[in-house]
Amino acid sequence: MLARTEKYRCIECGVAYGEPSFALRGGRIESGPAYWTDRGVLCSPQCSLAHHRKREAEGTLPLAPPPSPFER
Repeated sequence: MLARTEKYRCIECGVAYGEPSFALRGGRIESGPAYWTDRGVLCSPQCSLAHHRKREAEGTLPLAPPPSPFER
Protein backbone atom coordinates (compact mmCIF):
# COMPACT_ATOMS: atom_id res chain seq x y z
CA MET A 1 0.00 0.00 0.00
CA LEU A 2 1.27 3.47 -0.83
CA ALA A 3 1.88 5.98 1.93
CA ARG A 4 -0.41 8.99 1.79
CA THR A 5 1.32 12.33 1.40
CA GLU A 6 0.36 15.01 3.90
CA LYS A 7 -1.84 17.73 2.44
CA TYR A 8 -0.68 20.39 4.90
CA ARG A 9 2.93 21.00 5.88
CA CYS A 10 4.65 24.02 7.37
CA ILE A 11 5.86 26.14 4.48
CA GLU A 12 8.98 27.17 6.40
CA CYS A 13 10.31 23.93 7.94
CA GLY A 14 8.16 21.15 6.46
CA VAL A 15 6.65 19.76 9.69
CA ALA A 16 3.47 17.84 8.85
CA TYR A 17 0.12 19.07 10.15
CA GLY A 18 -0.87 16.94 13.13
CA GLU A 19 2.65 16.35 14.44
CA PRO A 20 2.97 16.96 18.21
CA SER A 21 5.13 20.06 17.60
CA PHE A 22 2.55 21.68 15.25
CA ALA A 23 0.73 24.57 16.99
CA LEU A 24 -3.05 24.17 16.77
CA ARG A 25 -5.77 26.78 17.28
CA GLY A 26 -7.15 26.17 20.76
CA GLY A 27 -4.91 23.11 21.05
CA ARG A 28 -7.36 20.99 19.00
CA ILE A 29 -6.63 19.45 15.60
CA GLU A 30 -10.27 19.98 14.57
CA SER A 31 -9.81 23.75 15.00
CA GLY A 32 -7.00 23.95 12.45
CA PRO A 33 -3.54 25.48 12.55
CA ALA A 34 -2.74 28.39 14.86
CA TYR A 35 -0.66 30.15 12.18
CA TRP A 36 -1.18 30.50 8.44
CA THR A 37 -0.60 32.88 5.57
CA ASP A 38 -1.85 33.25 2.01
CA ARG A 39 0.89 30.82 0.93
CA GLY A 40 0.14 28.00 3.39
CA VAL A 41 0.25 26.90 7.02
CA LEU A 42 2.98 27.52 9.60
CA CYS A 43 3.75 25.21 12.51
CA SER A 44 4.96 27.57 15.23
CA PRO A 45 5.47 31.19 16.27
CA GLN A 46 9.13 30.85 15.24
CA CYS A 47 8.22 29.79 11.68
CA SER A 48 5.56 32.50 11.53
CA LEU A 49 8.12 35.18 12.42
CA ALA A 50 10.69 33.75 10.01
CA HIS A 51 8.11 33.73 7.22
CA HIS A 52 7.03 37.31 8.02
CA ARG A 53 10.64 38.53 7.97
CA LYS A 54 11.28 36.76 4.67
CA ARG A 55 8.16 38.27 3.08
CA GLU A 56 9.03 41.69 4.48
CA ALA A 57 12.49 41.50 2.88
CA GLU A 58 10.92 40.41 -0.43
CA GLY A 59 8.34 43.19 -0.24
CA THR A 60 5.50 40.67 -0.59
CA LEU A 61 3.60 41.05 2.69
CA PRO A 62 -0.15 40.55 2.24
CA LEU A 63 -2.36 43.63 2.63
CA ALA A 64 -5.03 41.82 4.65
CA PRO A 65 -5.15 38.67 6.79
CA PRO A 66 -5.95 35.61 4.67
CA PRO A 67 -8.94 33.37 5.47
CA SER A 68 -8.32 30.14 7.38
CA PRO A 69 -7.16 27.40 5.00
CA PHE A 70 -9.63 25.00 6.64
CA GLU A 71 -12.68 27.26 6.18
CA ARG A 72 -12.57 27.43 2.38
